[in-house]
Amino acid sequence: MKVIVVGMGRMGTSLARKLDRQGYEVCAIDQDPERLKALGPTFGGQTVAGVGFDREVLAAAGIDRASAVIACTASDETNIVVARISRQTYRVPRVIARLYEIGNAETYRRLGIQSISTTDWGVRRVCELLTFNELDDVTGIGSGDVRLVRADVPPMLEGSPVRELTAIGEISIVAVSHDNETFVPTQGTVLDHGDIIYAAVQATSASKFRAMLGMTD
Repeated sequence: MKVIVVGMGRMGTSLARKLDRQGYEVCAIDQDPERLKALGPTFGGQTVAGVGFDREVLAAAGIDRASAVIACTASDETNIVVARISRQTYRVPRVIARLYEIGNAETYRRLGIQSISTTDWGVRRVCELLTFNELDDVTGIGSGDVRLVRADVPPMLEGSPVRELTAIGEISIVAVSHDNETFVPTQGTVLDHGDIIYAAVQATSASKFRAMLGMTD
């Protein structure tokens, strides 16, 4: 999975290093070459010096192959431009932008861009947003006999209706995230590439749900 991180401040640097250690194909972008050097010799990703919303810079970073772009410069305005170009021009599936001014949250939301704030929480949250490729336990409900879980829609289920992931009394799809927007689906909602599903699953049916998703225990 290729991830582009724009802005090598405290958060961007921490994030680029962490994603690199986790095995992602990371490209770090910053206007200051010294900040890129500060990633250190253990950083195995790519670095590109330049303005994060410059299309030549983004092309050099390989945005045409990117699965995610995280804009975390010190400027909300820069972050929203980077995010908007990534989302609307290059159709990057997951776009996340650092937010400093809470009043900008609605602007991000209208553009279908996920936003984060504060450095330590932001690093953890970005990693959560990037790692829905396996069945991910979100929380227990009540006594814990029912779990709320999330997962990426596997390729074999793209184009299939939600009903194919439903088992009455055992498994129910309660929400779907599509293009950074989350909604309550109907049984006829068709699942698409890049969708994330949230399901209420009876604890005893977890293996059954994994099998539906093509996962092996």
